[in-house]
Amino acid sequence: KWARFWKKGLRGVRTYYNIWQTCTNGIVRQTMQKNDIHVFHHLTYGNMLWKVSSYGQKQFFIWGPVGGLETISEEFTCYYDRKWKLIEHVRRLAVKMLPLNLGFQKRCKNADLILCKTDITKNLISEKYRNKAVLQTDVAVDRQFNVENMLDNSDKEELNIITVGRLDAWRGFDLCIESVAKASKKLSYVHLTIVGDGSDKARLVELTNKLGMNDKISFTGKVSISQYKELIGNADVVMNASLKEGAVTVSFDSMALGKPLICLDTTGYTRYFSPEYAILIPIHNRKQVIDDLTDGIIKLADRNLRKQMGHKALIVGPQFSWAKRGEEICDLFSEKIKIKC
Repeated sequence: KWARFWKKGLRGVRTYYNIWQTCTNGIVRQTMQKNDIHVFHHLTYGNMLWKVSSYGQKQFFIWGPVGGLETISEEFTCYYDRKWKLIEHVRRLAVKMLPLNLGFQKRCKNADLILCKTDITKNLISEKYRNKAVLQTDVAVDRQFNVENMLDNSDKEELNIITVGRLDAWRGFDLCIESVAKASKKLSYVHLTIVGDGSDKARLVELTNKLGMNDKISFTGKVSISQYKELIGNADVVMNASLKEGAVTVSFDSMALGKPLICLDTTGYTRYFSPEYAILIPIHNRKQVIDDLTDGIIKLADRNLRKQMGHKALIVGPQFSWAKRGEEICDLFSEKIKIKC
C-alpha cells in the first residue's frame, strides 16, 4: 500500500510496477511452493526492460508476450515536443545498451519460452537465446461486435476515416493528419476522426490548425466503449499510423467489423493482415510514410474496393479470434511444457 501513490493514472506506473515485482517475489515463491506449481508465466505491460520475479524466473519460465525494444528514428522524433523527444532518446540508448543490461540478459538466459510481439524484439535477443523466442501477439478479433446494426455508408459521398488511441507522439497521429491534408487536395469529401486523449493533443491540434484542416479533422477526446463502437461502426476506413506497436486492438476491430485498414508495418500484429483487406505501409522515412498513407487514402476512395476489402476482412476475421488465439497458445505450451490442454 505504501507504494500506491506512484500508481495514479499512468504517471509513475513503471516505478510502481518494478517496486511491485520486487515486493511480491516472496508471495510468488510461497504460492508456487505451497501449491506445487512448477510453471511461471509472466504477463507484463509488454516491456522486456522491466523486472520479473527472481524466484519465478528460476522455475519453468514463460515470458510474455513482450516487446518494448522498438525504437523510432530522429527523422520522426524531431517533430515531437521536448518531453517525447527525450523519452524516445532514452529508449534508443536503452536498446543500444542491451548487451550490458545484466537484468535483461539474465531474464533471457532463464526463460524457457519467450513470446515476442515483434520481429524487432526477437532479433534484439542475444543469438544464443533466440531459439527460445517465438512470435505471439496479445490481441485478437473480438467477435462481439454487432455487425448487423452497423450503418451502411456505401451511398454516402463523404469518406470517413477513424484513428484511435492514446494521444502519444509515437502513435503517429501527426502522420495521419498530414496524409489526410494531402489527400484532401484530391478528395474534398475526406474526413478524419481522431478518438482518444493524451499529452500530445496540443501539438496535434496546432498542426491541424496550421494545415487549415479544422473542418476535415475532428478530435473526440475520450469516449465510452459504446461511443467507440458506434464511431468505428460508422467509419469507412480504419487508420493506424503507430510507429512501434506489437498489437493494436482497433486494427483487429476493423477486421471484426469488415473495415479496410491502413497501417504501418511494425513487424508485430501486421503479420495477420494481408493486402486483400489491409494496406500495409513500410517504414523507411517520414516523407515516404506520409506519401504512402496518402496514396492509401486515395485508393480507398473507391467504394467497390472498400466493399471487397471489408468483405474479405469479415471472412478471415474468425481465423484470428480469441478462441483461435487460445488454441494457438495451448498448442505452443503443450509442445514446450508437455502438458495436455
